[in-house]
Amino acid sequence: MPLEHHPLAREFPDHRARLAKLFEEDSNFARLAGTYEALDRRIFEVEDGRAALDDLALNSLKLQRVTLKDEIAELLQRPA
Repeated sequence: MPLEHHPLAREFPDHRARLAKLFEEDSNFARLAGTYEALDRRIFEVEDGRAALDDLALNSLKLQRVTLKDEIAELLQRPA
C-alpha cells in the first residue's frame, strides 16, 4: 500500500475556501492546522523509513492527528 500524506485540503476537499479563510483569520485555527500538518509530515517520515520511532510512539502521533482533525472538523462546521 503506498504511503500518503493527509493534508487538510485533501481531508476536507469541500471546505478548501473555508480552510484558507480560517487559517488567515483565526489564530487558534492556524495553530491547530499547523500542528496537524507537522504531525502529518512526521508520521509520513516514520512510515517512509526516513525517521525511526517505535510503534507505540507512532500510534500516539496518529491519535494526536485524529484528535486535531476532529477539532478542525468541528470548527469547519460552525457557521461562518
